[in-house]
Amino acid sequence: MKEGEASKTAEYNALFRAMETYRRPRKKRLFVDALASSFLGAKARRYFIFSRIPLFGHLILRYIDKKWPGVRSSALGRTCWIDDQLRNALQNGIEQLVILGAGYDCRAYRIPSIEKISVFELDHPSTLVIKKDLLLSKLPTLPKYVTYIEIDFDRQDISSLLLSTSFDRHRPTFFLWEGVMHYLTAEAVDHTLRTIASIAVKGSYLLFTYIHRGLLDGTVQFGKLGEVPSTLQESSENWIFGLYPEHLSEYLNDRGFTLIKDIGSKEYRAKYMGSSGRHLKGFEFYRIALAKTDEKN
Repeated sequence: MKEGEASKTAEYNALFRAMETYRRPRKKRLFVDALASSFLGAKARRYFIFSRIPLFGHLILRYIDKKWPGVRSSALGRTCWIDDQLRNALQNGIEQLVILGAGYDCRAYRIPSIEKISVFELDHPSTLVIKKDLLLSKLPTLPKYVTYIEIDFDRQDISSLLLSTSFDRHRPTFFLWEGVMHYLTAEAVDHTLRTIASIAVKGSYLLFTYIHRGLLDGTVQFGKLGEVPSTLQESSENWIFGLYPEHLSEYLNDRGFTLIKDIGSKEYRAKYMGSSGRHLKGFEFYRIALAKTDEKN
């Protein structure tokens, strides 16, 4: 991410959610995120506007899917899957939600009953400031149940920042870490996981996305990436960290977590997009994991 600018990947994901929110026919929409279109710059907004034109919108979607193979469908599928896991956790009694690298995530404003718990959004100052300004252009005021925390994940400690707020380490918490891990160093990822385990009460949830390390070291081939690499390079948001799925359970155990579920883009696209989702190509290296914190030593 370039200094002084909001994350471009956060904007692209907001674009995909905005397009889905207004996709026709209405009955086929996977979810509604009414605030997503608020975060679009000039270029992304043009894509969004064109996508809403009857008989023309599907051409825009085809263009995006060719330019960035699998990115849009993967983003939509994982949004649905994460939403479902958060709803389940709410029903199971979590009392706090911590979103690490919140970007333009709007779950704090659209998930039913979310206002009954405390929400903490952590992100880079450049993204967070812009997000709050844009939210205030759509909302009468920022929700009192949301606390915004500025952080540089490579240099600052999550624990000290969270514990300086109303965050209560004795209350069951859902930690959401979407679309961040693969931009960090191995040391930063390790420190973040150990920190979460140290401040989370037993039975708290951790949900995170990650990329298959085989993509980074070249040991596994995942097909065409289209213009994804050049887009990342232009925005200074390069992928540098990944994990092997077969080693994930042991990796998490060593850091205080028990793996509950590890799911790939083929699976979560098929779950929410039916037969068409099973045949979608691209971004197969992108995965989601759900874990729980272990008993403290």
